[in-house]
Amino acid sequence: MTGNYRDDGYLALPGFLPTDVTHAFLGTLKSDLTRAGVAFDQLKRGSDLLKTEAVEVYGLQYTPMITFLWGMTPAVSTLVGRELRPTYCYFRMYRAGDICRIHSDRYACEHSLSLLLAASDDRPWPLEVGSRHIETPRQRADADFGDEPYGSVAMCAGDAVLYQGVHRAHGRMMPNPNRWSAHLFLHWVDVDGPYAKEAFEGMQIPPTETLAMERG
Repeated sequence: MTGNYRDDGYLALPGFLPTDVTHAFLGTLKSDLTRAGVAFDQLKRGSDLLKTEAVEVYGLQYTPMITFLWGMTPAVSTLVGRELRPTYCYFRMYRAGDICRIHSDRYACEHSLSLLLAASDDRPWPLEVGSRHIETPRQRADADFGDEPYGSVAMCAGDAVLYQGVHRAHGRMMPNPNRWSAHLFLHWVDVDGPYAKEAFEGMQIPPTETLAMERG
């Protein structure tokens, strides 16, 4: 770990996962899509944050991704120093020259993890995080931080950055130096915080009496 998450608003986590794990996850995703007859190009989406369309897959569309999110919850809770609950996650594949404009996230992204799964040319691509705490998030998609100082974390496969997605502006200003790069974005909220209702994407947790698994 490098940095102070509480004060800086982000924490660099180089080598957060071994690359054989990240590559295995990406390979499984790719093979599952192929078996389902879904090509990456069918999954492209546009956004105000992006210069071009990017391939995106959400956890509700691919259950193993949700399992990955839930499984990471204890480790990320330890890093944050608070009890967290998962909200949602998604996969995005960027192409050469892509950027992600400077923005802050919706309330479900109180604590966020950007994980680089793989990059075609193994060239580091930085994630930038602003230095100012944002009390009331606003919709934005800016080319840069303006006069706000910011931190920059160069990321390679297996590296992650934990950041306060709601309260810190962030993005990728430098064009992607790789032909393609694959990323996983995982999000949590504080179980006792103001955004707790965002946990599990707003799912109502069923009471024990409704969960009987025996036959009868």
